[in-house]
Order: sequence, then C-alpha cells, then structure tokens
Amino acid sequence: MTWGPLANTGVLAFTDARALGGGQFTGVENFRRLAQDDEFFRALANTGLYLVVVVPALVLLPLLLAQLVHAKLPGLGAFRAVFYSPVIASMVVVGLIWSWLLSSEGLVNAVLLRLKVIAEPLPFLTDSTLLLFSCMLVTVWKGLGYYMVIYLAALSNVPNELYEAAKVDGAGAVRRFRSVTVPTVRPTMLLVGALSAISATKVFAEIYVLSSGTAGPGGQAKSIVYYIREVGLGVDGEIGYASAMSLVLLVGTLGLSVLALVLRRRDEGSQA
Repeated sequence: MTWGPLANTGVLAFTDARALGGGQFTGVENFRRLAQDDEFFRALANTGLYLVVVVPALVLLPLLLAQLVHAKLPGLGAFRAVFYSPVIASMVVVGLIWSWLLSSEGLVNAVLLRLKVIAEPLPFLTDSTLLLFSCMLVTVWKGLGYYMVIYLAALSNVPNELYEAAKVDGAGAVRRFRSVTVPTVRPTMLLVGALSAISATKVFAEIYVLSSGTAGPGGQAKSIVYYIREVGLGVDGEIGYASAMSLVLLVGTLGLSVLALVLRRRDEGSQA
C-alpha cells in the first residue's frame, strides 16, 4: 500500500505516461520541463509562504493555549473540548464553514462592516493573496487543538518544583514561561514544527474548498499538491509529469524531516 505506489511513481516520473496511454521512457525530460515551468515555481512559492506563516503559528499558539488550559480551573474541560472539536471534523466540512464565514455576505465581513473597520466587503475568497492567507487561517484554526494535546502531554512532565522555584526567585508568568516552560518542552516544539511543516507542504483541501476548485483568479493560489492533482487528473492527465513533481515534493518533505531530526539531536546534545 505504500512502497508499491511509491516505486511506481518513481518509474513513471521518467516516462511520458498519460491517463490513456504513453509510458515511453524519456529520461530526465520531465525534470527539465519542470525547471522551466513558471506555474510550478509559483505553486512552490505559495507552499513556501504557507510554511513560513503556518509553522511558527502552529508551534507557538498551541503552546500558549496548552499553558492556559493546563491550569486546574473550573470549566477547562469544556474549554479543551471546544478547541479540540475542529480536529475531528473533516477538512471539507471545516472548509465549507469558513467559506460561508468569509464570503462577501458572510459573518466576518458583516461584523467588520458593522464595526466600520472596512468600507466594503473584503474579497477573502476571490483575491488570490487573501485567499491564500484565509486558507492559512483555516489550517491554523483546525490544527490548534491537535498540537495543544501534544503540548499538554509535554507540560504534564514538567516538574512543578521548577515553577515554584521560579516564583520564589520573583519570576512573573511571562518569565516563568520563557525560562521554565519553553526550555523544558523544546523537544516537543521541534516535533510540532516538523509535523506542521510536513502537513503544510501537502496542503490541498483548504485551497480547493475555499476557492470552489479554482485556486483563486487564474489559479494564482495553487499549492504544489494542488498543481500535481491538476496536471495528473482527467483523461488527458500527464501522469509522468505529475509523478516527477511528486518526487520533487517527496525529496523536499524528506529534507524537512532530516532537518527536524538534526535540530532535535543537536538540542539533546546541548542539553546533555
């Protein structure tokens, strides 16, 4: 189920295979074409922007949220459930909800207009830049609860004596967070960074649902996965070319994984 399709993709990447024929060996021709494909590089840039914005948000915000709900206060069980509920919803459902909220007649524009923050509805779903950032918002909102649970597991292993000692030394809440919480859960932060980065490179559903399958005006908000699907889909789908792009994506994803592993080992070495 994994290695078979992976090996098949590796073979197809060096052919001119199409959905209804082809399959002749073409060497590295697909990769030469890829190096001259402006649309691929635009999709690559969109994916890179996604990484730059989404990964830091999903490393920091769930940690702050976990720190908040880690306290033993009444009603926090319900609070945790509310923040985790988007995790169990499908991305299609989440995307439809946000497409209604962000439409020109949606709740977000209605509130902003009522507060007189804007003079006319913002084109969240029809402007390519706003669409991409709207998709990032949806990704972060859906992932908050998942990574919050990971951080909660890490925070439960932080000795309470460290916080008590920091309080005795006069450290406030911000100083305790910076000097006790962050150093202790740093390996978990690296893990969350790696997981969120790998997920961000594979973003597709958010863009497809929020743009109603158009990826914005002229397809300007495409991600790499979106472009791979577009190229390889249909009776005229260029399976070989799409497979070549898939291999490039695989190499990039493996690179992120190796980088995360190196950073984690370096962090463990510095702590030792």
